[in-house]
Amino acid sequence: MNRLHRSSIALLAALAVTPLAAAAQDAPAAVDRAVAAWDKVKSARATFEQTVTNPLTGRAETARGEYVQQGKDRISVRFTDPAGDRIVADGKVLWLYLPSSTPGQVIRTTPTPGATVDWTAQFLSSPRTRYDIADAGRATVSGRATQAVMLTPRGKDAPFTRAKVWVDDRDGMIRQFEVTDQSGVKRHVRLTSLEVNVPVEAAAFRFTPPKGVRVVAQ
Repeated sequence: MNRLHRSSIALLAALAVTPLAAAAQDAPAAVDRAVAAWDKVKSARATFEQTVTNPLTGRAETARGEYVQQGKDRISVRFTDPAGDRIVADGKVLWLYLPSSTPGQVIRTTPTPGATVDWTAQFLSSPRTRYDIADAGRATVSGRATQAVMLTPRGKDAPFTRAKVWVDDRDGMIRQFEVTDQSGVKRHVRLTSLEVNVPVEAAAFRFTPPKGVRVVAQ
């Protein structure tokens, strides 16, 4: 499996809001609360577990790591498994360093104007306009009661054919998500810990290619 797909995660962060009762919420209302919470986030720190399943090969691969975000244009993903893989967006450049799958090179890309590296945007940017929203049931994720919601894109520009997200009843944060891409590859991401609006160090968003590594501009 292409390790880049494994590493292109979409971890989610949102500011805690007024707690609500754990009663079931309707799906559009749950999405609205997630949007409101996500819009207020200034920084986030999380750990995650990701499993990517390829139906063509029948293989499933799991990755784990740590994630830091500041604003909507700075992120740092440091994988602990596979150790050494990194994704860094410094506000101007996005670096993809994946020695577990492509040793000896780092990819350097410049986001297009207006683009955001905040991966939550794929779910929470104008969701009522972009997706058909359906109730996907109730679940407990990492000890948190959640409302699951299914998002089906209305247009052809979405990076997935369908997505399922689990919205926390109490604070509106997305605790887990699962997306299926055009080829049928399924990526399941669960947050194992999450802190929002916490101090983060600027050094987390700096990346220097290791000595001897070839930089590939895209």
